[in-house]
Amino acid sequence: MATPDFVLALREKIGHHPLWLSGVTAVVVRDSEVLLVRRSDTGEWTPVTGIVDPGEQPAVAAERETLEEANIVAVAEAISWVQVTEPIRYANGDESQYIDLVFRCRYVSGDPYPADGENTDAAWFPLDALPTMTANMEERIRSALEFTGATRFER
Repeated sequence: MATPDFVLALREKIGHHPLWLSGVTAVVVRDSEVLLVRRSDTGEWTPVTGIVDPGEQPAVAAERETLEEANIVAVAEAISWVQVTEPIRYANGDESQYIDLVFRCRYVSGDPYPADGENTDAAWFPLDALPTMTANMEERIRSALEFTGATRFER
């Protein structure tokens, strides 16, 4: 996955030590379909995810990541879930943990394809025929689809 320049600069100072980051998950919905990407690092299908750049509004980050990763223009409409992910150790030894803001996003335009090299595929999936995903990714999608106007907060 492409690492933002600000993270690379921090890594020069802290090495592989744990780094706390802000992340977004964009659950893009079009009628009865959801946009998924196949990650190039793990091969897993997920909604679009990404890191919020310093000073960037999280909703803008969700929309930007969707365009960059899948060539889809989408509008972030609501935060359905705020969670802290489990710590992650990457293949290069870097450790991170994220506060993840799950956005329900409305499709505007575009045809999905893996636009930036972070993914090997991007496609629409019917809600009743999703590929196998981790339980947490399934929950991110569910939280966006079942959003009723009240954001879910983990306790």
